[in-house]
Amino acid sequence: MTTAAIPGYRFGDPALPRAPYTEADLATLKQALLFTEEDAAALRRAGEILAPHVEELLDVWYGFVGGHDFLLRYFSTPEGPHQEYLARVRKRFGQWVLDTCRAEFDQRWLDYAYEIGRRHFDRKNQTDNVEGAPPFVHYRYMIALVYPIYATVRPFLERGESDPAQVERMHQAWLKAVLLQAILWTYPYVKEGVF
Repeated sequence: MTTAAIPGYRFGDPALPRAPYTEADLATLKQALLFTEEDAAALRRAGEILAPHVEELLDVWYGFVGGHDFLLRYFSTPEGPHQEYLARVRKRFGQWVLDTCRAEFDQRWLDYAYEIGRRHFDRKNQTDNVEGAPPFVHYRYMIALVYPIYATVRPFLERGESDPAQVERMHQAWLKAVLLQAILWTYPYVKEGVF
């Protein structure tokens, strides 16, 4: 599937609002996370391993969300889980795995990170024209979900790499990349001037 076929996928769209954080902010954030060029290389290798298994990985993540009513509610209306909403988000989530591993960490990447954050807070449900689902994802889950997204990737990395040290390097790079994005995504939740 091409990215043009993914509903609501807007990475690189020049019409997106410019992120309120800069590439200089990103550079210091990467330093704080100890994210290095070696991590970027490890992410690229992780992407090669994960790419053929994205749907299976999404099955794990969707099983986790679907198994917890307090998470599934964010994709539900009073009638119950909104299947079309779940399917559209799933396509973007799969592309996000690849985008994470291939990130160039440039202005386009920052602008889309900002858009993703807004879609969890002040623009939730708008991209997919959903009515009746909660109007935002609570901040606590934006942070808490970093761990399952990190932990569940390891078995997939182990399938494609036999060297435990290389698996660990990729897994740690994945964690740093997910934390980096979660931090950027939560910008809309933070009082202006304190991000």
